[in-house]
Amino acid sequence: MTHPEKLAAIRELMKKDGVAAYIIPSADPHISEYLPDFYKSIPFVTGFTGSVSTVVITEDFAGLWADSRYFVQAEEQLKNSGFELVKLKAQGVAEYIDWLGEKLPTGSKIAFDEKTVSVLLGLQLEKQLAFNDVSFQHQDYVGQIWKDRPSLPDEPAFLLADEVVGQSVPSKLEAIRSSLKKQRVNYHLVSSLDDMAWIFNLRGQDVGFNPVVLSFALIAEDKVKIYLDQHKLTASDLATLSAQNVEVVGYDTLASDLQQIPSDSSILIDPKRNCLFMYKQVPAGVQKILETNPSTYLKAIKNEVEIANTRKTMIKDGAAMTKFFKWVKENVDKVEITEISAAEKLRGFRAEQDGFVGESFNTIAGYKAHGALPHYAATPESDVQVKADGLFLVDSGGQYQYGTTDITRVLPMGNNTDEESTDYTLVLKAMIEGCKTRFPKGTCGYQIDAITRRPMWDYALNYGHGTGHGVGYYLNVHEGPHIFNASATPIAIELGTITSIEPGIYRIGKHGIRIENLVLTVKDTANEFNEFYAFESLTLAPIDTTLVKKELLEASHINWLNNYHQEVYEKVSPLLNEEEKAFLKEMTKAI
Repeated sequence: MTHPEKLAAIRELMKKDGVAAYIIPSADPHISEYLPDFYKSIPFVTGFTGSVSTVVITEDFAGLWADSRYFVQAEEQLKNSGFELVKLKAQGVAEYIDWLGEKLPTGSKIAFDEKTVSVLLGLQLEKQLAFNDVSFQHQDYVGQIWKDRPSLPDEPAFLLADEVVGQSVPSKLEAIRSSLKKQRVNYHLVSSLDDMAWIFNLRGQDVGFNPVVLSFALIAEDKVKIYLDQHKLTASDLATLSAQNVEVVGYDTLASDLQQIPSDSSILIDPKRNCLFMYKQVPAGVQKILETNPSTYLKAIKNEVEIANTRKTMIKDGAAMTKFFKWVKENVDKVEITEISAAEKLRGFRAEQDGFVGESFNTIAGYKAHGALPHYAATPESDVQVKADGLFLVDSGGQYQYGTTDITRVLPMGNNTDEESTDYTLVLKAMIEGCKTRFPKGTCGYQIDAITRRPMWDYALNYGHGTGHGVGYYLNVHEGPHIFNASATPIAIELGTITSIEPGIYRIGKHGIRIENLVLTVKDTANEFNEFYAFESLTLAPIDTTLVKKELLEASHINWLNNYHQEVYEKVSPLLNEEEKAFLKEMTKAI
């Protein structure tokens, strides 16, 4: 079926059920960012492959709501699909709800698959459209027309040893139960896969790039159930969980257990990380506490073992990046290098490192104008050759058994313009500004976001995405609860959190520049004014200084860069051969 044919088929089902609007979110029953193929409904229906969007279909309109990161990509991929791009004014806001309120007649029926709608979104729809007397219906129209739909993943899962993660499962459950007790909660439903992985020291390969396992958990005061098909775990791992008083039962049995919760009890459900379908299985009399998973806060603060292992992992990743830079610089215009072949080569260099498991996300390798697309993913159709001209942006990361990496660098390939040099220097200055900042305890992410942007704001420049996101430990490359963006999220930056700092400049049709390091929040000083924190740069890879306009940098930025490069050379060079050491020495020389 073509995309217009799929749209027509869905509209026929809507007409049959008297449905005025059908919503397709980018989600699964675990409200994941990265989805198993089974739940990639939006790519199937529309052809759009971006990781975040929402589709709304009515009788006479079919729209895909996406933010500025995807405008160019969506306009290209939606051509002749029957779907139109609707540009979000603000990232992460469900603006289509107001649109539905304006367009739909009173008493209309809206349908969606409750397994792919978060509790938060479901309640928001009910609240914002209440004045319209709208009713809602649980329907999976996509599933009805997707005849060759992929199966749910069924990959093996495994447990990590306590010495690898630094904390045992019983210890983590004790911390979670302590939080539940303070909130006077009897039960806790966990659906988010990274929380599941952290709580139970559980890893797998059910979802691309994220070492997670399709699973749920129901935590009670005296027992725990994991909803995970038992054949995924070895007998030894099942015995380990059993010894920790954790029972493993079938993945599909959660709904029936939720229905049996006593009506005089209470349950904590994270409205952002649980689906509406499971929420509705809880009996009406049960008090539902809608709060963030306790594990989300606990997971974000890395322990000493996780921090030490992550530091070691960054050195290995830095060696792989150095080898990659050397290969690109020495082979451009000598052998054919394309965006796709470069990404494959980089993966190969990472694979040489001990403990490498896979990539932490799909590498963004954007040459020239493609670099201006923040979430560009090269395809055989879009792939271009990298030449000794312009800028080459590479945003990539690795999953290692002892940590997760995420790094962006831009390689000047030659014949660069003055505009490119200025833009490059200002992005570098902004990244350094964020990395070197000192801030009082209690500072929130939006304040770091503003501090990082200041050097660019001085030149009336800006970027449409956030400055940074949390990063897991051999887990998801994006994790909360803290985030560095313009939204006034009242979550303080805690000691032990790992976050990216990644400002950028994107000139559509010309070039894109983004430079990214991961940083660890550490203690700095304390006095009568407050405790002050700082960032330790975990990422250890050279930053190309070919285009740097030194006159645009302040002394503090120059000192930071030179000290950083000295550390990069000292820590990464022992993993390199003599030629690679010489290359790294040149890349990290003081400016």
